Amino acid sequence: MITTPPPRDLVRTMLAVLLIGSLIVTCFWIMRPFLPSVVWAAMIAVASWPLFLRMQRILWGKRSLAVAIMTMAFLMLFVVPLWLAVTTVVDSADQIAAGWKSLAGFKMPTQPEWLNKVPLVGERLTQGWQRLAGFSADELTARFSPYIGKILRWCMNQAGGVTMMMVQFLLTVVVAAILFSKGEVAAAGVSRFAYRIAGIRGMDAADLAGKAIRAVALGIVVTAIIQSSLAGLGLWITGMPYAGLLTAAIFILVIAQLGPALVLVPAVAWLFWKGDPTWATVLLIWTIIVGVLDNFLRPLLIKKGADLPILLIFVGVVGGLIAFGVIGIFVGPVVLAVSYTLLAAWVADNDPERMIPDPSPAEGSLNGVSPNHTGSGTDSR
Repeated sequence: MITTPPPRDLVRTMLAVLLIGSLIVTCFWIMRPFLPSVVWAAMIAVASWPLFLRMQRILWGKRSLAVAIMTMAFLMLFVVPLWLAVTTVVDSADQIAAGWKSLAGFKMPTQPEWLNKVPLVGERLTQGWQRLAGFSADELTARFSPYIGKILRWCMNQAGGVTMMMVQFLLTVVVAAILFSKGEVAAAGVSRFAYRIAGIRGMDAADLAGKAIRAVALGIVVTAIIQSSLAGLGLWITGMPYAGLLTAAIFILVIAQLGPALVLVPAVAWLFWKGDPTWATVLLIWTIIVGVLDNFLRPLLIKKGADLPILLIFVGVVGGLIAFGVIGIFVGPVVLAVSYTLLAAWVADNDPERMIPDPSPAEGSLNGVSPNHTGSGTDSR
């Protein structure tokens, strides 16, 4: 006689779900301070994995040596700019102090003739200059002191966050070094987790996520090279001094997603100040063109590295940047790529059950997905 198994205890099921949910929330709460570092480290490791494997082959297959070199390289990316900034401030301390003291006797110079010729805003600039010229040094100080106080408070707040930023960066480097040394193991874990969630579709999504990360990294670097080169060409043609140094600064700013305008706009103002409105106007137009170039160029480059709709990439890059900051440039396309892959597979799911592949990653693969999904078993959905 076949007996029907008793129904599962509803209270026990609810308690189990509550316990698992509590554990997940607690783990997330504990790891929350480290999540930015972990995400950045994962993006760095996945994006630079082919370079890491190439370096390992050059170093006679010694992974520990390749990990050490990659770690030192990432440390230098932070230490060298910080050292240059500190030494520049220290060397210029006397000039900064002298300039600050000279503000007490500051007087607005005579209005330059070209100011009224600035396109669109020349008349307003002239009126503002004339109003400021009528103020004494004390009146100027009283008028601008609230803004100066806000700027100083902002600088102090940013300085207070430098220590935390350094800690986050060091954690990122440490986690990236661990991922470099145990890349295949980490990829196998991601692959198995993706398979448990969505079967073969999940593994395909994980593979596409890795490609999207590398494509975004390549798009950022190539875009920075093109933007900084075009900006440097404009600076050189318009006769800006130190065009090479300014081009290097633009490259760093574009890599950091701050844009070339932080250098080009002051250059335009300097040309107007020197009494060269023609070249200043040319550089202003060139600045607008170069400034918006990355919004179109970066998605096109990412499209070449990841087989995704161009609109999806554009929305992922721009929307991720707005929502999450710089890290969103990587996270946005990855999240949309995974969602798009799973949704497209679910909508077009008319195929019979496929065979379960071996979820272990291929040698040298960091995204954990072999090019050919082969194996045995039944696909779970």
